[in-house]
Amino acid sequence: MDNTPYQLDKRLIRESFDRAAAGYDEVALLQREVGQRLLERLDLIKLQPQRIVDIGAGTGELSSTLSKRYKGCEVICLDLAPNMLKQARKRQSMMDKLFGKQRFICADAEHLPLADNSVDMVFSNFAIQWCADLDQAFAEFQRILKPDGLLLFTTFGPDTLKELRQAWRAVDNDVHVNSFIDMHDIGDALLRASLADPVMDTEHLTLTYKDGMGVMRDLKAMGAHNITSGRNHGLTGKQKLKQMLAAYEQFRTADDQLPATYEVVYGHAWGNEAPAKQQHDEDGAVHIPLSQLRR
Repeated sequence: MDNTPYQLDKRLIRESFDRAAAGYDEVALLQREVGQRLLERLDLIKLQPQRIVDIGAGTGELSSTLSKRYKGCEVICLDLAPNMLKQARKRQSMMDKLFGKQRFICADAEHLPLADNSVDMVFSNFAIQWCADLDQAFAEFQRILKPDGLLLFTTFGPDTLKELRQAWRAVDNDVHVNSFIDMHDIGDALLRASLADPVMDTEHLTLTYKDGMGVMRDLKAMGAHNITSGRNHGLTGKQKLKQMLAAYEQFRTADDQLPATYEVVYGHAWGNEAPAKQQHDEDGAVHIPLSQLRR
């Protein structure tokens, strides 16, 4: 088997979430719960932002909450999928449309159409796992954040859907479940992007289902099924699906439910001055201006 890492396919991601947009809110229970927990973290942070960008805003539920929380703040709903933004616009009241300060931008988190040092907060709930190049995404967040602006985000960790992943391994070696980056590697990427004082933590949440097909249906309805470019493009045969569902049964609990585990990674960091220009002496010593090191 070729062990080359499977790459995320942005075209598939856009198409998948476009198809899921109309019914997304009905099935995105985990996203809604974690989004509220992320918002609660703002209670501990003294910040009065004038401009926020919600990366991966989806149907705009959290963007709307941010607008209500920070009166008079411009909130930019940014998403890769146009149909998600159409749903977000539907949340607006007539007064919001006439006098509100919400904006809608269809764009890629790795190539943000926003000016340098132009936002006070980058907020993102379950979006960066769909970035093909995390270093590029964080570099963009750092670029648009004002010094001392806040980055606050969630993503999925590698334990996510571990039961489904293990069940498929009993069938074949193809990639059936998206892979996710470890919390420590995400923290390292924040540092490489010169984002200041990164803090990371995780928790595990478990959804339960009557059968394995319920897991598969929810993932498809949320647009979160396998969207890697190296996956097997052929249809999964009924026999393989049957084998996977049988393998999933090993996880059935005492109360006759099948678990689907999600590792939720929370992170925050702060905007910083532009990365310091290093000066080298003849003896090789490196000098960095003190103004670039203070926080």
